[in-house]
Amino acid sequence: MNSYEKRIDLVRDYLERTALDNSILDYYSGRSILVTGGAGAIGSNLIVALSILVGKSGRVIVLDNLSALKTRNPWNVTPLSNIMFVLGDVRSDIDLKRVFRENPGMVFHLAAFFANQNSIDYPETSAEVDVLGQIRLLEYSRIAGVDKFVYASSGCAIYGSYPELPLREEFISMHLTTPYQINKMTGEMYCNFYHHHYGLPIINCRFFNSYGPGEVPGQYRNVIPNFIYWAMQGRSLPITGTGEETRDFTYVLDLVQGLIKAGYYSDAVGENFNLGAGKEVRILDLVNMVNKATNNKAGINFMERRKWDTKPRLLASIEKAQRLVKYAPIVEFDEGLQRNIDWFTENWDEINLCADFPPGMSSAVRGAESICGSTK
Repeated sequence: MNSYEKRIDLVRDYLERTALDNSILDYYSGRSILVTGGAGAIGSNLIVALSILVGKSGRVIVLDNLSALKTRNPWNVTPLSNIMFVLGDVRSDIDLKRVFRENPGMVFHLAAFFANQNSIDYPETSAEVDVLGQIRLLEYSRIAGVDKFVYASSGCAIYGSYPELPLREEFISMHLTTPYQINKMTGEMYCNFYHHHYGLPIINCRFFNSYGPGEVPGQYRNVIPNFIYWAMQGRSLPITGTGEETRDFTYVLDLVQGLIKAGYYSDAVGENFNLGAGKEVRILDLVNMVNKATNNKAGINFMERRKWDTKPRLLASIEKAQRLVKYAPIVEFDEGLQRNIDWFTENWDEINLCADFPPGMSSAVRGAESICGSTK
């Protein structure tokens, strides 16, 4: 069984475990759906799930510039007969006209200039992609009259530096510390504008700390793929802080479940809600689990906290999502982490080619590289 077949089986098994209502299955059957950022970590799993749901009479259109993979090869996009991949950018009118020519009835907008440190190093590009690109996509969606526009926002970003836990949707803060956070907040505000002014049926889904099969490691990527990558090379794992920090790590297919349900339930239209695990994991525990699972003996190195990293703990309240869309995360962290490691093992050659750790502008990454050694 090749890696694509394993990905399909993994997603199919997950959908069976969630036991989606027949009304949801009927709703998606035969639809034409646009997914921006469909080659990324969450998108590459979402498009497989949607491919299964829309069936042979439907189509999933993927728009992605492959920036997350650092390659022109869309190897993270499962080649299924009802998935159409378009190499393009949300900033390009030509590319948007190309995908909207396929008459999508729904849009899942996951494309983004990811994430915090990347946006600090390149604030103008971050704004171009995450704000101007989204406005163009909203405008095309309005003109096309799509049934739903589901936006991938970020609970890790928009709640600011000093919130009370668990994080609830009604909390508003202007203490945002990176352009990425500002742009995600702005993205929600533009979605709300298009909903109130034009009647566009939008849904804002606030993701928390995604992990799982599909995300390659890199200077600007999430902590778990980087930890797995370094551990599999026998390198020590850097902790920027004390290790007592916590995050609400959410398995990627649980987020896919939330997106699918958000696109179905009418009560979600015009709303924003968290999609997380609703549980905290301590960073020190994460590091120890990764080292143990990969048999890495290199240990841990503690480093200075990054200036923008002001949240010692993160924990999502998922009560609103449970109420509005019957969201129910089902994958425990140890199971999801092992599946993430398995994916690395199965796709090591491609991952190793795409792993990108240039010197860059981030002193935190340069410090980690001096400890972990060259990854090229």
